[in-house]
Parts: sequence; C-alpha cells; structure tokens
Amino acid sequence: MDFSMPGLDPASDRPVFKQIADHLREAIERGSLEPGAKVPSEATLMAHYGVARMTVRSALQLLQSEGLTVAEHGRGVFVRSRPPVRRLASDRFARRHRDRGKAAFIVETEEAGGKPSVDSIQISEMDASADVAKRLGLAAQDRVVVRSRRYLINGHPVETAVSYLPAAIAGGTRIAEPDTGPGGIYARLEEMGYRLDHFDEEIKARMPLREEVKALKLAPGTPVFHLVRTAFAEDGRAVEVCDTVMSSDAYVLSYQLPAR
Repeated sequence: MDFSMPGLDPASDRPVFKQIADHLREAIERGSLEPGAKVPSEATLMAHYGVARMTVRSALQLLQSEGLTVAEHGRGVFVRSRPPVRRLASDRFARRHRDRGKAAFIVETEEAGGKPSVDSIQISEMDASADVAKRLGLAAQDRVVVRSRRYLINGHPVETAVSYLPAAIAGGTRIAEPDTGPGGIYARLEEMGYRLDHFDEEIKARMPLREEVKALKLAPGTPVFHLVRTAFAEDGRAVEVCDTVMSSDAYVLSYQLPAR
C-alpha cells in the first residue's frame, strides 16, 4: 500500500468489513488518501487483510454509501473530490459582478480556482404552475419563460437550475435564448429597466430524486441542497423564480447576518 494501515483487530466484535472501512475512512480524513486519489484495489486490500473479495467489496460499498468515494467503471474506486466553492450569500448577486459581465456562478467558481461551464440548456414557454404563479404574483395559468440548465465545475456537474420569468417580461428577449450574454439573466433584466432590489431564498437539505442523482452524478448517500430563490425589482415586482438543486459536497453556504 502507498500508506500505512493497521491490521484487523481479532478481539473486536466489530464486523471485519466495517473495520476495513474504518481504516480507509481514517486515511481519507487525515489526508493520506487525498480527494481524487485512487483507493487500493480489491486485490491489494484482500492481500493486506487476508479476507475474501466480498468482505472488501462490502467495505468499499459502505464508503460509497457515505459519499466518501466514487466507483468509476473499469478504473477503480476514488476518493470523492469536493470542490471548495464558497457560496457567499451577501455578495454573490452584487451588481458589480454583472457590471463586469459575470454571473454569480462564474464568479464563485473562478474565485475557488475552478473552471465553470453550463450545459443541458433548454428554453420553453408554458403556463405557470400554482406555486410559481403565486411567487411571481401572476394570475393562474399566466405564461412564463422557462430556462433549464446544468452547471459544471471542472467538467463535473454540481448544480441544476430552472428559472421561471413572466413571459410578458422575458418573451422574445435574449433571456429566451440559450446564450443570455455577459452577466446572465439579471444583467438583461436590469437593461430592460427592472433594476433588482433584493432576493428571497428558501433552502432545505434532502436526499436527491432519481433523476437528480443521474443529472449530478451523485455518489450514493450524498444529499442535496434544494434552494428556491425569488428576485424582486425595486418597484416590488417579482421578476424571476429559480428552482435550484445543488450537490451538498460541492458547496459551502456562507451567510453574514446583522446582529441589530
């Protein structure tokens, strides 16, 4: 092995596969196995511990269920990487970023040293759901422009987002095109006269749906942040609702709260 690991404790009443998982977990936590590093192969672990293949596989599956490792077909098991992206709520939608032609995701990812990208962009127009209509202050079944996309860091998906904007505002504009231009949706809204005043966000943690596991390539046991944000213009009008699902191991959510 490339790092030192203890042997099994024959006096322990802890199952052998859990002892092996404990050793690997400790190596990950202390940094002997760094993010992205390959975990010793099944054959190596079998030889080291003198156990059967199924025992080793049970240990590796336990680590995967905890979100610590990810298996890549034909390559092996690797320590799951965790991009250190800090999502600073008090700064991410600052106007100065839009003035520089950069949307919040780009700013955050670049500051963390990552490479941001967006794919799976889909644009449509539909009747607003009851929840979206309520948040946007629309009448039942008013039309909305829907922008669905997936965000990636260094080529790995970390977030999906679906924006809903009143069709009376966004229909036929660049917001309804795949490339919204520098600064993103919010820059285009402000150019159209909807100067933004504030954002309301609701966040909860939950286990992902099956389609979310697939879209974000989540390891077993990895929860997600489910965030719903509403953007308000200075006249009090709600101009966008964004429904976002984020891989919890890709972000640190950071907030500054006043004490007065």
